[in-house]
Amino acid sequence: MNMLSTFVKPMHPEGRKFVAIFAAITLVLFLIWDVLGWVGVGLTIWCYYFFRDPERVSPQGDSLVLSPADGIVSLIEPAVPPSELGLSDTPLTRVSVFMSVFNCHINRAPVSGEITAVSYRPGKFFNASLDKASSDNERNSLVIRKDDGQDIVVVQIAGLVARRIVCFVKPSDRVVSGERFGLIRFGSRLDVYLPQGVAPRVSVGQTMIAGETVLADLTQQKQA
Repeated sequence: MNMLSTFVKPMHPEGRKFVAIFAAITLVLFLIWDVLGWVGVGLTIWCYYFFRDPERVSPQGDSLVLSPADGIVSLIEPAVPPSELGLSDTPLTRVSVFMSVFNCHINRAPVSGEITAVSYRPGKFFNASLDKASSDNERNSLVIRKDDGQDIVVVQIAGLVARRIVCFVKPSDRVVSGERFGLIRFGSRLDVYLPQGVAPRVSVGQTMIAGETVLADLTQQKQA
């Protein structure tokens, strides 16, 4: 039973129709040629795996900022938050987490607090690992205001393959650190903008686990 649970994970409801489509196409492929049918089986399993929604255990600590996505840290650099949020144009430290088509794509809240802004902006579909993806690609930006008044910006960015950003929350909703707030279909990236002066606790190339890996501690400031 334990071994089975290692490989078989719950699937998010968003993925059911896609798995059904893949399965239907697979049946047709079997009618054409068995080899194609088995290829379809493999793709159907991949589609299910893409939409997997495993349970996560988030570390406790009001000052912790958690990774909102599974994947690899692709960039850490100063950047101005998306203009559509109407925030200050002061550059903040941006941590970008790139999700390949093999990562779990459920997005989780990096901190607890109130959603004070949600802003969708259409755009292009460059490879999400590129720097220009933050400014040019389709994106959905959120501001989460902690109870102490600090704002954390998190941005869902579509990628080369991704064509659909899904957000489950709206302004005035409250989220708990590690709670699911959205997903992006088929390859993408999430950016987190840390408050001014806060130092990240991760490095480029490091593997992230959504809702579990600590990106930063708001009590740790950058060294002068």
